[in-house]
Amino acid sequence: MNHIKYTVTEDVLATKGVRFANLIIDYIIRVILIFIVGILIGIISELTGSYALYDIIIESDSRIVDYVFAYMILLVYYTTVETLTGRSIGKYITKTKVVLFDGSKPTFNEVLVRTLCRMIPLEGLSFLGDIGKGWHDTMSKTYVVDIEKFEAKKQTIEGLSEIGRIGE
Repeated sequence: MNHIKYTVTEDVLATKGVRFANLIIDYIIRVILIFIVGILIGIISELTGSYALYDIIIESDSRIVDYVFAYMILLVYYTTVETLTGRSIGKYITKTKVVLFDGSKPTFNEVLVRTLCRMIPLEGLSFLGDIGKGWHDTMSKTYVVDIEKFEAKKQTIEGLSEIGRIGE
């Protein structure tokens, strides 16, 4: 029995333009989530009569608190959706997904590394290289692929492997 060896190649990677669209869409989603969580904190504070969390997060004039709150949303958003589905909302819209070198779905640890790397200052500029892989891709050893191209290439490789087995 032959085991099909598949590896992600440059021709199935998502383009820089698609990656930029993912960035913008997911940023908008994160802003919406921050707004929703802020409203929930306000509602819970009103219902319980305890305003400690409200005062710390919503009424704070501290930039550090704002960044910590935004990064917590980023961490929860990406680790949850990319661990469960391999795709963020931006990736659903652009029909892309995160995979490992062999085409398999990344584990929680790989997604966590990927997400933590997104917190590196100026990480968004790391896409300016030739291939358009960001630091969060490189450090987590993950790839963002165009699903249509990825699946077509995978089916081609599997089909060729089947042809080779006909005489066995």
